[in-house]
Formats: sequence, structure tokens, C-alpha cells
Amino acid sequence: MADAPRSRGRRSGGGGAARVRARGWCCSFAGAPQSPDLRPLPPAAAASSPGGARGNGGWGKKLPPKSPSAPSFLDSPNSSRLAGLGGLIDPRRILSPGRVSPIDPDGSVPPPAPLPLPPPSPLAAPVETMELVPVDPPAAAAASVAVAPVLAVREEGDCSGGLDLSLFLRGRDGRCVHMELDSAVLCSSSAFFSAMAPPAAGGGGGGKRIEVDGVENLEAFRAAVELMYEPDPMRLLAGSGVSRAIDALEVCSSIMFDRGIKSCLTYIEAVPWSENDEEKLKSLFARCTFDDVISQDILARLRPHNSNSSEDLTVQLIESITSSTNSGARKDMQSLVNSLLSKSSVYQKDLSGLNKDSLYQICYFCMESLVHLFEEATESTDHADQAVVVRGTKPLVERVSCQTENLNWLLDILVNNDIAEEFVELWAKQDWLIRMHEQASPMVRYELSRISAGVFIALGKGKVQCRGNVRSLLFHGWFSSMLLDFGWLQRCPKGLDVRSLEENLGRGLLTLPLRQQQCLFEEWFQFYASRGAECPNLIRAFQEVK
Repeated sequence: MADAPRSRGRRSGGGGAARVRARGWCCSFAGAPQSPDLRPLPPAAAASSPGGARGNGGWGKKLPPKSPSAPSFLDSPNSSRLAGLGGLIDPRRILSPGRVSPIDPDGSVPPPAPLPLPPPSPLAAPVETMELVPVDPPAAAAASVAVAPVLAVREEGDCSGGLDLSLFLRGRDGRCVHMELDSAVLCSSSAFFSAMAPPAAGGGGGGKRIEVDGVENLEAFRAAVELMYEPDPMRLLAGSGVSRAIDALEVCSSIMFDRGIKSCLTYIEAVPWSENDEEKLKSLFARCTFDDVISQDILARLRPHNSNSSEDLTVQLIESITSSTNSGARKDMQSLVNSLLSKSSVYQKDLSGLNKDSLYQICYFCMESLVHLFEEATESTDHADQAVVVRGTKPLVERVSCQTENLNWLLDILVNNDIAEEFVELWAKQDWLIRMHEQASPMVRYELSRISAGVFIALGKGKVQCRGNVRSLLFHGWFSSMLLDFGWLQRCPKGLDVRSLEENLGRGLLTLPLRQQQCLFEEWFQFYASRGAECPNLIRAFQEVK
């Protein structure tokens, strides 16, 4: 069975020509095909081989069965990567496309040459002596900010030139930095390194190697060391930016580099900060103490000297917005104050809350202004030859709308700070406005219902928890006005969510005593039967009344 049997199958076709089926490769005793993992032996090796002239294609002598005692080179994980090395791969390794285990060579085949080892790392270089330098407790406490307490000093061979100290930094993420430095500059700049590697007596001797392991911020540590050799540190910090300067300041504090601390503080105090920079500075100053006048200037930017100054500033901004006559500027300033008062804003300055009394003083002022405007509106309706506009540079309708927007905005601020219960009671007791609502023009009086809509929505959502008598007084005074003005609110919503108003109006109504619920639903049913879509849809809430 020297040759593999060939396929003899024929298939008849046009012209009587016969084609031989292509030869397929399978497990056989024929010659091995060409393969990247199977290369012929060199001519010298083939000539010296006893079976080199046989009909197996000059592939060498037949290998014996696998010896279980000898370890297999091809079993190693690197065998697939070393497939290109000629003469090291077993010739019968891929004779079959199926799962065939590799076969070990016998003693006649020379073992594979060992792979060259990688050059040793600088850290593994042989040293004469190794000494762990004890660190003073103050130095270790200062180094705990950015440096782990794993420190070592190695004595190396003689160094020629000024670079007589090798600093090796290893970060917690595994990255390393190797710096050749002048020990005189390093030790004179940092008290921490001066204690680690004191200068040798007489200024001579061999070089030293300082190894710092477990560095938190490798780039910041390197920047702090570079500041020691930089003649113009402000230029270097300006090129790095505020965030990296804050990181370098933390490292300078940990290695007791006073000149670097002063340079970082001077640069940080002179440039504007982002929100993230301010948060990093707050965290750093909470953990570290800097005895410098410049640090006091930075602290003055981080937190005010008076705890009430931020609250007073916010109240002053709100008061100036409510007295503004420019509608566009007022909306922009309202958005600004809303962002400052947001709970996620870093500019809230750790306020425990707004000054409730000051806010309600502004509410009382806006309410009185609204009463005066409606008095003017009712006076103008008594004279047919006058328009609803005189007195002032702005029309009466626009001035009423401005005060309505102010009160709704103040209501939102009070609701967000959970202090809106007094506002609901204040609005429920506006008997004078309730009476003037019946006399005013529909295009003016529906502005009052916009304020009532905000109160009803907050009450229905459960954001305001009022006493039962306050809720009853609120619905008794402003429910009928809401039914009258609902059509105007639909046509001129001015940002009001009418669907939310209908839903929360019914929810708030269900918090009243059952007898008052029935009276109000009877009133609503009469309005709804006559006006239809001009009346709020309270059918869902009406169905829940029993």
C-alpha cells in the first residue's frame, strides 16, 4: 500500500469525454500535501536520512509512536505561533482535517532550540545593596495623599556627571516612569526626598535609585518633579491647565515641595475654574491645609465668609427679577436662578434652604401689585370711553400678565423647596381678588385662574400638604372662577399643561369632605352640560364619588 488508491469514478457527458473526479485529501498513506506547518528538511538532512530516497517525498524517516513519558513541545500554548520555524513542527501534525492530536518526535530528531529570553527590565538589574529607608511619621503622613508607603533606596554604581539619582515611579495601574535626576536639586526642593536620600558625605560616592510604588496619579507626580527643574513654573502650569495644576498641587503637598505649592496656588487663584475644577478644589482643601495667603484667596472663591450671603444674594436676584419690566430679560434671569437653585448645581454652595421669610415678602409685594392692577381694571370698565390700558408705559393686560408670571414662578420655587403651604393659604384668602374677578374683563381675569391652576396642580400631585380647612377654602373661592376661565386657558395656555390641570383638579377635589365634593360636582355638572369643551373634564373624578 505504497500509494493511496485513486478514485476511478467516471461520469458520462456530451461528446463521450470522461472526466476524472478531483482527488480529495483524507486519512491515507499517500504523500503529505504542502502545508505552512509542514516544510521539507534541508538537502543535507534529507541526504543523511536513511529513508530520504523513498517514495514518501523525502520527508525523513518514519516517527515512532508517541511516548507517554516525554513531554511534547507541541502541547505548549506557543506552538501555533511558532509554526513558521522550519524543522520544529512534526510532519504528521496536520495530516487530517479532523481532530488529530500532535505527535511527539523521538530521540532521533534533535530537540527544538530554546527561545531567546527577553532582556531584563531596569528594575531587575543587579544592585550591590538594597536598603529600606525609614520614613519619619510626618513625612509618611504627608506622602499618603499621592504616594504609597512602599519606598526603597538602592545604591548603584558610580555615576559620572550631574545626574546621580535614578527615580523610578510605579503607578497603581502598572505603568512606570523612570527619571534620571540631579539629587542636589531634588533634595533641596523636597523635604520628603531629602529624608529619603540624604546627600553623601563629601558630595561624592555612587549614585542612588529611589523606587516609589503605588503612585495614585503618575502624571501628576511627574509634573511635580518637573516643576523642581523648571525655571518658569507658571509657564509650565499654564500649558497644562487648571485640572492638572490641581493634581500637581496635591502631589507637591504630599512631598513637601513648598515652591511648587506656591506656584500651583498662584496659578490656580489667577485663572477661572470650571464646575469640575471647583469640586476638585473643595475636595483637596477638605483634606489638605495650605499655610499661605494665596490659599485664603482661593477659599474666598470657594465659600463665602458669611453663611447667609448666598441666601441673601439669591433673594436679591429674585426680587430684581420680579421688578423687571423687560419680559425677555426676565425669562433669561429666571432660567439662571432656576439653574442656581437646582439641587444638582455645584453653585448652590451647600445651602440648607432659602430664606423663607424673605421669599414670602416678595410674594406679598407681588400680590399687592396684582390687587392694585385689578382695581385699575375695574375702574376702567366703569367708563366706556376709556380703554383698558392707560397709566404707565405698558398696557394693563401686559402688566397683569407680568405679575401673574412672577407669582407662578415664586410658587414653583416654594414647591421645589417644600415651603409652599403658606402660599396656598395666602391665595385661598384673597377675598378681594375673588370679588374683583367677577367684575373684570375676561381677558384680564383669566390671569388669576392661571395662578389658581398652578395651586391646583401642586395640590393634586401631593407636592403641597395643607390642612383640610385650607383646601376647602381654596376650592370654595377659586373653583367657580376656574370653570369660567377654562376656555381662555385652553386658547391662551402660556405654558400651562391643560391636561395636567384637568387631572389634578379632580384629584384635589377628592381630598375634600364628601358633602363638599358633591356640591362642587353638581356645580361642575351644570357648567359642563351647558359649555362642554369650554369646561374642564372631571368625569373620571366624578365617577369615583360615591
